[in-house]
Amino acid sequence: MSLPEKASAAQELGFLDLAATLKAAGDPLRLEVLRLLARDSFGVMELSRIFEVKQSGMSHHLKVLANAGLVATRREGNSIFYRRVLPEGEPTREMGWAQALFQRLDTTPLSAKVQAQLELIRAERDQASKQFFADNATKFRAQQDLIASYPVYAEAVTDLLTSTPLPSLGRALEVGPGEGEFLAQLAPRFEQVVALDNAKTMLDKAEAFAVNQGLSNIAFVCGDTGLARQELEPVDCVVVNMVLHHVPSPASIFEDISALLKPGGALLICDLCHHDQQWAREACGDQWLGFEPDDFSNWAQAAQLSEGQSQYMALRNGFRIQLRQFFK
Repeated sequence: MSLPEKASAAQELGFLDLAATLKAAGDPLRLEVLRLLARDSFGVMELSRIFEVKQSGMSHHLKVLANAGLVATRREGNSIFYRRVLPEGEPTREMGWAQALFQRLDTTPLSAKVQAQLELIRAERDQASKQFFADNATKFRAQQDLIASYPVYAEAVTDLLTSTPLPSLGRALEVGPGEGEFLAQLAPRFEQVVALDNAKTMLDKAEAFAVNQGLSNIAFVCGDTGLARQELEPVDCVVVNMVLHHVPSPASIFEDISALLKPGGALLICDLCHHDQQWAREACGDQWLGFEPDDFSNWAQAAQLSEGQSQYMALRNGFRIQLRQFFK
């Protein structure tokens, strides 16, 4: 194929992508669905109930949105949840239009009717959470895993990391690495990784994992972000997975990390959305019952961090996870 032919084919493909985007945006209901997916992910039946549309009709609308690349899916057991897409790779004109569409939609409040149906869905999720733990009260192997085990969110955090533009790939910091699983994602991407934890026993587990996996570019530091702020060199990226609901002052974590980041550096957070499961305080050592999205936004703004992409994941047990991206 000659260069002019390749250019013509690329242009035709671009027009096809644009046509799919415009088709998807040409229906008021599909726009409402995209607006709703800004702060959560939902299954087909949930969306059908919220918008009072037959399941077959909602499935058709979701297929149109998926074909346009505006929504993505995540399987949770036998259920499929839909979410808005995060941009990946180099920005394209079509994705730029999609992001502009999302920004415009997000300034429009949900209707009172949709909001009322949404509250019902959330109430049912809360009840599902309570019932889940009631049914499994005598089967606990690890309470924290019943909330959100690492495999539940690992792929989504990895995808967010992959799609995040960074000033360089020199240094990364993971705050609270747990048993170290995500270090296996960070170590191949960065020249050096710092694993920071104020619990020596957990840090030892993370180090043992790294040794077992042959990860040789990781430094293990026992301490908190206040210590890191004073003693560590600036970093390109900070990852905080399922940690903030354990710490006494999440807002101070944002301030410390902002001071640690290079200009253009990124903070990636995965944590729980707000919930009412009081048992988590005693059973899992939680200081906070999750967070409202605006909590992170406000703390980031106060720490002079700008907000990037967000993703929200609903779990079968009624909990929700938020993935957030912020830049220095």
